[in-house]
Amino acid sequence: MAGALLIGSVLLCGCSESRVKQQLADVEAAKQLRATLVSTATESGTGDAGAAASTGSGWGTLQGRFVYAGTPGDSKPLMVDKDTEVCTKDGVKLLDRSLLVDPSTKGLASVVVFARKASRVKNPTPPDAPLLFDQKYCEFITPVFAARVGQAVDVHNSDTVGHNTNISGSSFNQLIPAGQGTLYKPDAETGMPTMVTCNIHPWMKAYAVFRKDGYVAVSTADGSFTIPDLPAGEPLELQVWHERSTGPSGALVIDKSELKWNSKGRFQVKLEADEVKDIGTIEVPSSALGG
Repeated sequence: MAGALLIGSVLLCGCSESRVKQQLADVEAAKQLRATLVSTATESGTGDAGAAASTGSGWGTLQGRFVYAGTPGDSKPLMVDKDTEVCTKDGVKLLDRSLLVDPSTKGLASVVVFARKASRVKNPTPPDAPLLFDQKYCEFITPVFAARVGQAVDVHNSDTVGHNTNISGSSFNQLIPAGQGTLYKPDAETGMPTMVTCNIHPWMKAYAVFRKDGYVAVSTADGSFTIPDLPAGEPLELQVWHERSTGPSGALVIDKSELKWNSKGRFQVKLEADEVKDIGTIEVPSSALGG
């Protein structure tokens, strides 16, 4: 009887050990399969780390116009307390430019729109010509600018005093002597636009956005924007940003349900090949910009 119990115990232990080994083998196999799938998705650009999966063909253009739905107040003068003989526009004080509204059209300038992911890029090579980013009267001439990753940016100083230009989130933090400039090539994308400042003149401020695919636009003085050569035939998600926006990280959050505009400042479109899709006038209430 004791012998039978001993044999049964051994068999039971053997079965348990076998099941444990099988379970461990199944877990390991699952890990290997997952690693293979993730690797394949990343290499093909279908995973989170890559671009969106391509489902269409051809190219299209997206355009629209932002207008300010309200009456903007007068721009406030900046606190200019250094190099004052240079840092004024012929004696006129520098003004805050965080809200630029065209008085005749109500167009809202300096709104950034970019594609979050693109499955295809029509022109994958950055432009050869440098993009000029100048400063004059101790003010960045372009308050918000966009460039492609790998594109040369000519950081220039047209003033008669030196500036120390600092692009946040990058290694660029350089003294630019009077009347000179230097080239900077961004090597990584920004998520949202990043701030550009001058360490010598602290009131100086601008924003830069760098994208690999070039699918980005900054609204002009009349509020209009255009992004050409976007992938057609597939859903696209666009991110919208403004310096004064109250949304997360400057995301512009408005009520535009027909574009599926969400609380992260993103909307969706789908272009047909060779289509020029005009999403029309987008009214931005003062409340969306902290007003």
